[in-house]
Amino acid sequence: MYAKPMDLNDHPSVMSKLVYLHVTTQEKFADISRIAVALYDKNTDKIKTFIYSGKPSPLNHYEAKLSDCYSLRNIATSHNGRIEQDLRVFNGSKHQHAQLIYQAGYRSSYTLPIRYGDELIGFIFFNAEREGVFDSACIQHLNLIGNLVALLIINELSDITTLASTMKTAIDVTHFRDPETAEHLARMAHYSRLICLNVADRHQLNDNFVEHLFLFAPLHDIGKITVSDNILFKQGPLNKVERKAMQEHCESGVHLIDKMLDNYHLTNLDHVQILRNVVLYHHETLDGKGYPKGLLDKQIPIEAKIVAVADIFDALTSERPYKSAWSNDVAFAELRKLAGTKLDTDCVTALIDGADEISTIQQTFQQLPSAASPY
Repeated sequence: MYAKPMDLNDHPSVMSKLVYLHVTTQEKFADISRIAVALYDKNTDKIKTFIYSGKPSPLNHYEAKLSDCYSLRNIATSHNGRIEQDLRVFNGSKHQHAQLIYQAGYRSSYTLPIRYGDELIGFIFFNAEREGVFDSACIQHLNLIGNLVALLIINELSDITTLASTMKTAIDVTHFRDPETAEHLARMAHYSRLICLNVADRHQLNDNFVEHLFLFAPLHDIGKITVSDNILFKQGPLNKVERKAMQEHCESGVHLIDKMLDNYHLTNLDHVQILRNVVLYHHETLDGKGYPKGLLDKQIPIEAKIVAVADIFDALTSERPYKSAWSNDVAFAELRKLAGTKLDTDCVTALIDGADEISTIQQTFQQLPSAASPY
């Protein structure tokens, strides 16, 4: 656990702010041994682990459908917190999260919903390692801490949404319109998250990283708004000059991102380097023949490798004016050919291993009403 500085603002990230709030809470209520946050994705009805403070989490990279979670569903609909003074009430639960929490030694809990207006954002979980911890004084304090944590989470997500919405507006104004844009962005963001979850342990990526990659992935091609329409929509192959202009969209994208971060005073946005790496390096290849830097395998950030696989897979399986959509199996075969030379083998395997989830993503995002971000 981090040492506690003098003030909450001394911590740059949402994760470290949560740890700080946990430390201050334990000064008054030492039994509160875990604080965790899960986010809710209304498009897929999934609750997803995000950040936590305490001993190693029993629920890394975990997700579940809210509709399958009776207790959390009641909290979400009632808008009220729920106290469980003895977690043995869940001993018969079939849900993995209930079993894992109890097996990790937690014996009581207090759960609060995170809401923004009428929208459910997620949940905050306070846990203790003995029963009966949550008396009125403790609950009063945790409600204050819960409000602070909720504000931190909402502000973080709002900043990302502001950035994404501004970029979308820029795309619209410059007439960068593709009938597959909305669907593509949603699908490839979810493919990116699927891959990231499956390689997280190997690359020591926490849930905070996973969710930020999910949120940032749709901005990977933002630099294309600087490419002229006659190049962007050219039906035939690009000539050398046109290809060079097209390839400049990666570096142009980073410049746009940095300007937006500065203009909206978002330079301290959590994990912003993930965003820069995705935008700049998603066309790099393992053999050093990609662009814009010609990086070799180990030089390419994992987030860029993940987005590259997600982006190419969706392009292969989507219909375009110049091609029919490939089946998933044919696209998988093509990815296997590219694995090890162009694409990261672990990332390709991670996607293919999630074939069932891919089908769900494709069914969920077959048609979106507008070119919106997936969050």
